[in-house]
Amino acid sequence: MNNLKAEDIKTILIIGIAGGLAQSLCKRLHAAYPQAQIIGVDSRPLEPSTLPNVTYQTIRYSRGNFENLFRESAFDLVYHLGRVSHTNLINQLSVAERLDLNIIGTSRILDLCLKHEIKKIIILSTFHVYGALPDNPAFLNEETFLRASIAYPELRDVVEMDQLASSWMWKHQNHIQTIVLRPCNILGPQIKNTFSRYLLNPWTPTPMDYNPMFQFIHESDMAHALQKCAAVVPTGIYNIAPYEIISLKEARKTLGVPGVQTPLFILSHLAEVYKRFNPDIPNYLLDYLKYSCLIDTHAIRSFLGNDFCQYTSKDTLKQLKPAQKR
Repeated sequence: MNNLKAEDIKTILIIGIAGGLAQSLCKRLHAAYPQAQIIGVDSRPLEPSTLPNVTYQTIRYSRGNFENLFRESAFDLVYHLGRVSHTNLINQLSVAERLDLNIIGTSRILDLCLKHEIKKIIILSTFHVYGALPDNPAFLNEETFLRASIAYPELRDVVEMDQLASSWMWKHQNHIQTIVLRPCNILGPQIKNTFSRYLLNPWTPTPMDYNPMFQFIHESDMAHALQKCAAVVPTGIYNIAPYEIISLKEARKTLGVPGVQTPLFILSHLAEVYKRFNPDIPNYLLDYLKYSCLIDTHAIRSFLGNDFCQYTSKDTLKQLKPAQKR
């Protein structure tokens, strides 16, 4: 199937519009497709949009609400950025509730996209689906098995959502263009996720005898990649990260937040102690401080080019400093 042309995109749906990344994406889509009507939906409260041709709706992610939305608007392009994180501090949900929202909710969205003949859907997953494991290769490509839920049940819904979307994508590849994106850690002034909270918290552990490597992508670069995927990236699964990698110690130094120096061999044993003082830091994060989980990005670069990221990892980390001082 051919990629969408600008004139093919008349109506766009963004699911999860209250998030910082979705807001950045919305502005880019509005600039790229000024003729398009953009509808953003979220279950969280929303302020009205100030952009022309952009409207927001607060809806519950039920089949009835989505059915009405798809019936009333002939969407050409859908972005599904509405995955519910288990580290959402505003609304802590049980595993069963997250499974319902992430798995059943995604299944509803995909079925409606097929039923209403949407041209293209772009789904945001995460590199966390691979898992940080001692036998990981130096770089993980899109063919790597998803093993995150083996050690950590709290990532089960993330892995199952990715597998559901990927399986559905290949099954219906001749009827609808589908892209599943697995980005590295997304950071930026508008992003408040697990890793940004970890980095900005001076009471989180930092291995004193090991220096793990990480990839960080700026929210602006990620929004740019999401926007470009509509026009130039075909159906498939893609890792997204900048070329460069940076060590945890260098990242801490850039931010000026040293963390708590901790011997590697007792890191796991202190998990519950750290959780007591840092309830927003999940247990699985500790393994990302012990084992490599770097992703290969050759596939996406063949379409977006090698220079689609404008921010280096250091520049991205510096963008977090104002949030630290507030």
